[in-house]
Amino acid sequence: MIELRPFASLGGGDFGWLQTRHHFSFADYRDPQRVHWGRLRVWNDDAIAPGTGFDPHPHQDMEIVTYVREGAVTHRDSLGNTGRTEAGDVQVMSAGTGIRHAEYNREPGLTRLFQIWIVPEAPGGAPSWGTKAFPKGDRAGRFVILASGLGDAEALPIRAAARVLGAALKAGQSGHYRLAAGRHAYLVPASGRVEVNGVAAAQGDGVAIVDEMHLDVTATEDAELVLVDTA
Repeated sequence: MIELRPFASLGGGDFGWLQTRHHFSFADYRDPQRVHWGRLRVWNDDAIAPGTGFDPHPHQDMEIVTYVREGAVTHRDSLGNTGRTEAGDVQVMSAGTGIRHAEYNREPGLTRLFQIWIVPEAPGGAPSWGTKAFPKGDRAGRFVILASGLGDAEALPIRAAARVLGAALKAGQSGHYRLAAGRHAYLVPASGRVEVNGVAAAQGDGVAIVDEMHLDVTATEDAELVLVDTA
């Protein structure tokens, strides 16, 4: 089963400093049909104006993956971690027993990112944060694992039986992914247009997938993709 969720159908709004769209119920957006997809709980498509951002606020018992699409995000948290994650790269925060963090756009232009929350396997655990560069050339024509709780050594670790993957496809090029039985997948083009097992999706659209063992993703124009595979 593949369900297309067009960008225009998503929740969210324009807050001046922040333009956001919510693939799942979040903040003031409530849709009982879009609360989660497996253990995937949040997928926000955020555009943050220069010199603004999210002031310090708390989280607990959530795996939070940030995929930067344009610009960069500057992180600070209550553990003393600080860092800057650039376009194409990824940061992961395991909230665990509790953490406060801030995320700012310190760049001269707009920062665009996907904010992805995955419910952990169990509550608790020491909070942590990390960031890693993932050169786009390494994902040319194929899916690369960016974050994982399934023992994938090169990926950023998360505490969920899930993977976050990225791919960069040229027009006419295809990427393939095998989805195990009982798993859920959610795919969003960060740019470009693709067909997922024949279902067309454009930039920002969500593609919710279950009971499909093989995913064949073909770019109808140059595309950058993010995929979550979760229980």
